[in-house]
Amino acid sequence: MKMQYKMLSATTLLGLMTVLVTARAQDVIKIGEINSYKAQPAFLEPYKKGMELAIEEINASGGVNGKKVQLIIRDDNANPGDAVRAAEELVSREKVDVLTGSFLSHIGLALTDFAKQKKFFFLAAEPLTDKIVWQNGNRYTFRLRTSTYMQVAMLVPEAAAMKKKRWAVVYPNYEYGQSAAASFKMLLKAAQPDVEFVAEQAPPLGKVDSGSVVQAIADAKPDAIFNVLFGADLSKFVHEGNTRGLFQGREVVSLLTGEPEYLDPLKEETPNGWVVTGYPWYGIQTPEHKAFFLAYHGKYKDYPRLGSVVGYSAIKSLAEGMKRPSRPIRKS
Repeated sequence: MKMQYKMLSATTLLGLMTVLVTARAQDVIKIGEINSYKAQPAFLEPYKKGMELAIEEINASGGVNGKKVQLIIRDDNANPGDAVRAAEELVSREKVDVLTGSFLSHIGLALTDFAKQKKFFFLAAEPLTDKIVWQNGNRYTFRLRTSTYMQVAMLVPEAAAMKKKRWAVVYPNYEYGQSAAASFKMLLKAAQPDVEFVAEQAPPLGKVDSGSVVQAIADAKPDAIFNVLFGADLSKFVHEGNTRGLFQGREVVSLLTGEPEYLDPLKEETPNGWVVTGYPWYGIQTPEHKAFFLAYHGKYKDYPRLGSVVGYSAIKSLAEGMKRPSRPIRKS
């Protein structure tokens, strides 16, 4: 892949953030956050709780450089145009210091372009598309989570080790799903040249016809399945697949399915033996995670989801960047 721009260093990121923030003379640092709360509540309700916990901790410890931090949230209605309008309103009317958020990849790309056009700092908290920092990247946009390519690359060695020749692929038909499927096919083909992709199903996001999708995959008689569906689409796919015996005798590699937001609703229908990426909150024993877990559980009387981690980390990352003394921005 040819790089179309030079990525900024962490030092430059901190410098850019502090220049933007210190340019505003006010007693409160305002973080504008835009996301698909109504469309994706399973992930974004815990995400919002994670952000609120981070804001509470930051302000309880004295804020950022003596200033309290305020979070101003807008819903993008899962629509790129609405997301851009919300960003414009946050910047021009609310006078926020930085922008963060977005869940869906195509909305993240719309906000990436807004940041470029307005020369305004944007931290993409959740959207996974690689384009945010590669093809569509700019010096005002940074990402928090590992990208689609990186997450797929975690799974490919496991998929290749299965030595299955005939694969089916199912994914939601928008930027994230398309990128995940393309990366999986490219990387698995490189690791296992004799692999064949015998079926490809790409239902619209949130509108999967699980019966027809499962039947089409079963008719192709694959040895293994790569799944990128999540949320309600995943639940419908798993239910129909279990009902029709799709997963019996077949290996399944599944992106994001191990995230509690998507795993927990499956309950007794949870398939056994799938290889997934996710967040096993109960098994992480680092001091940092233990502290986060105890704080989150103490506040909400619930265990964290991955969204909780992403929301918390986004706000904490912004705060740490804004604490640093300002410095000149190097040209890239």
